[in-house]
Amino acid sequence: MRNYLTSVAAIALVVAAHPAEAQDAATASEPDDIAEAPDAIDTASGKRVFLPSDFARFAPRNALDMLGEVPGFTVRGEDGQRGLGQASANVLIDGARITNKSEGIFTQLQRIGTDRVARIEIVEGATLGIAGLSGQVANVITRPDPLSGRFTYRAGFRPKYADPSFIGGEVSLSGTGDTLEWTVALANGVGRGASGGGEAFIFDRDGVLLETRDIRTQFNGDFPRVSGQVQWTSPGGMVINANGNYRREYENFTDDQFRDLTIGVDRQRNFENRNRGWAYELGGDIQVGLGPGKLKLIGLERYNRNRGRSDSILVFEDGRADVGNRFASFTQSGERIGRAEYSWAMLGGDWQLDTEAAFNRLDRTAQLFNLDQSGDFVKIEFPNGTGGVTEDRYETILTHSRSLGDGLSLQIGAGAEWSTISQSGAGGLTRSFWRPKGSLNLAWQVEQGLDLSLQVARTVGQLSFGDFLASVSLNQDQMNAGNVELVPPQTWEIDFEAVKDLGKWGSTELTVFARLIEDYIEFIPVEGGLETRGNIDSATLYGIRWNSTFQLERIGFTGAQLEVTLQLEESELTDPLTGEMRSFGGHQDREVDVELRHDVPGSNWAWGAGLEYNHTLPYFRLGETGFNYEGPTYTYAFIEHKDVFGMTANLSVFNLTDGRAVQDRFVYEGYRDRSPLLFRETQDLSVQPIFNFRLTGDF
Repeated sequence: MRNYLTSVAAIALVVAAHPAEAQDAATASEPDDIAEAPDAIDTASGKRVFLPSDFARFAPRNALDMLGEVPGFTVRGEDGQRGLGQASANVLIDGARITNKSEGIFTQLQRIGTDRVARIEIVEGATLGIAGLSGQVANVITRPDPLSGRFTYRAGFRPKYADPSFIGGEVSLSGTGDTLEWTVALANGVGRGASGGGEAFIFDRDGVLLETRDIRTQFNGDFPRVSGQVQWTSPGGMVINANGNYRREYENFTDDQFRDLTIGVDRQRNFENRNRGWAYELGGDIQVGLGPGKLKLIGLERYNRNRGRSDSILVFEDGRADVGNRFASFTQSGERIGRAEYSWAMLGGDWQLDTEAAFNRLDRTAQLFNLDQSGDFVKIEFPNGTGGVTEDRYETILTHSRSLGDGLSLQIGAGAEWSTISQSGAGGLTRSFWRPKGSLNLAWQVEQGLDLSLQVARTVGQLSFGDFLASVSLNQDQMNAGNVELVPPQTWEIDFEAVKDLGKWGSTELTVFARLIEDYIEFIPVEGGLETRGNIDSATLYGIRWNSTFQLERIGFTGAQLEVTLQLEESELTDPLTGEMRSFGGHQDREVDVELRHDVPGSNWAWGAGLEYNHTLPYFRLGETGFNYEGPTYTYAFIEHKDVFGMTANLSVFNLTDGRAVQDRFVYEGYRDRSPLLFRETQDLSVQPIFNFRLTGDF
């Protein structure tokens, strides 16, 4: 791993240094009519400012399109943290973070038309005085627009296995005035996917072929949603925000297999997983001046209801009675949050005191059935699948931000959380915990165009309440026994980031990171030879990420740019079954993303092509291990016209080079460290090319 990290760091430093020298040498001889890429206005404070005119060559439709073309910057969404917590997304809108959990920053940015964007500021997060922000942060500054609308239409299809999709997209309408700003939106997220189709083979422990399986899998999902938000600013400066959304979920997944046995009766295995649900979120905040500072009060209520059913049935060729199982569940979950933030200036710096109370809940009723000889499902005992989990959590954090002079700024925060986790049902248990939290961020503008930042943070992770209860996967014949003693993982996070502006050549960013995790969640053994998700003492993750944007005008490729992302990771934990050191199970430890985009000068046409490579490590359960991944290499291409009756049309094809869905699975008779191999299953399924069409416009 050290060799990988050293090589990547060396490449990044060479790229950061030499293009700048080449630019200086070439400036005098370069023609003046080259179509320039986004070029920031650099300020003395290190802030980079982009105006809408800087993105003209890309003809963006919304703020997200614009941010996607900021050199060397990648939008990072919310990290799924507990409650609302401190800021984690690296984008602000008019200097404020969003507090809507179910509609994240990507959705919000897509609803801000380019005509409403006054400018985009790229700043170091530690200089903003907003708790939790570090590294490069984009602040999208908007301007009023009395009435504007935007729409996106999406369609897609594959030649085989998946149904076509014709009803995806979103339409939104918004308006802004002197004191009132509002948005309403109607959307439908569509999934028409499939792992694909092809053959699988089952071998015994000696490698003798037992079965050949012809597999067809398919997923169909529709996720309609209606949402709205409003902001009112009083003449006295009080700001009130309110937002809400309601959504529905319709999901169907099938995995049908014809099983040709070497010895025995051939059979058809029909598997169907069906989910239906609905959810809502209501939230709001109010900000007022109070004493020497500002007080912001935030409230949020979320609720989700889901009814699911999985059927796995074997139909025999000789006409004997079908056999099978059904797993059915009814789940209700919710979250209620109240948060207060008080900010003020004192002693030459900015201070913020945060307090938050969050109440999470899950109730689930689960049933397991056998198919009897008459074709009816008969309920069988499944005692640990039904129950409820709640967590009542309170936290407080005090954060201080200040300038240390000479382009150096500091943000430091410290606090703690108190939580009580209760589980009802079989083996019910109530436990209380106290955990320290906090962070330290240092930001240094070494020189114009070179910024360094360091963040050290102590965080507490989120739990999946479903892991407290027993569950089964009929598709893979797996069972999770449930664990009432789960606790959230705690992590020391260390991130060092270097950002270099390469001028007309683009920008490059290098991040080195480490995660030192306590109470890491992994599959552990439990009584009766079963397995469940549980905590192990510790785990570590180290990595490096290099993200760069290179403008190719300087080598004569006018209107072209190259985006390159490379990420390498190394992980380690003690296997809870064998006691041996190994990597994280099923973890993607290598990533390469490369995309070339060419906006043809003097026209409304653009085209591009790209490559994605992901290397996935073997997964580990207690009774099986193996590989399960897609790709590992996917390629794609697109063509775009920026003015089709005033709209932008984009046609893309994904998986040009036949990336596959691959599984190599070793299943044991009991625990894998002490039991003989039961069988080996291999799958190599075709994914097929995926064609997508997108049409965006304004009204």
